[in-house]
Amino acid sequence: MHTTLGPLDDVVAHLGHVPRRVLVAGVSGSGKTTLARRLAARLDLPCTEIDALFHGPGWVPRATFVEDVRAVVGQEAFVTEWQYRAVRPLLLDEAELVVWLDLPTVTTLRQVVARTVRRAVHKEVLWNGNVEPPLWTIFTDRDHIVRWAWSTRRSLRALPAVVGQQDPPVALVRLRSRRQVETWVRRLPAPPSR
Repeated sequence: MHTTLGPLDDVVAHLGHVPRRVLVAGVSGSGKTTLARRLAARLDLPCTEIDALFHGPGWVPRATFVEDVRAVVGQEAFVTEWQYRAVRPLLLDEAELVVWLDLPTVTTLRQVVARTVRRAVHKEVLWNGNVEPPLWTIFTDRDHIVRWAWSTRRSLRALPAVVGQQDPPVALVRLRSRRQVETWVRRLPAPPSR
């Protein structure tokens, strides 16, 4: 039977070792990439930002996306985000731990709006030379990230069932607030001294 772990559960004891193949799941604006980077640093694991593999110049999906994801999960260790339907099964098949940022909608929307405004105003260069479109496109683009975040805010409700079907089993940690995230990260093994 599958058990969902919480912020006070010892994931190392549950797995029997320090996790080495980690996915971070969450809706847009939940902080997946930020947490993935923190986990990679804390556990001394390589981190790959999956958006960088997906988005080519002009926001066109890269033809090598699936092959690139296969290369990432073919490594002995990795941390990346669990997103993009085309590769979610592939990612999950190779993971041993999924960390689910199941934060309140108000938190994720506030974050995605703030991030989008910051990126658009400062014309931050993202993946492969892309920049956020002008802010007014929220009214004209059905797939604008803020509209996407709203329409997909409940898209991960079935995640425990999906993870529970994995064989071999994959551990799932569900974190419901920033405080729970901080508590859980602090309980992980200390980063190796360099």
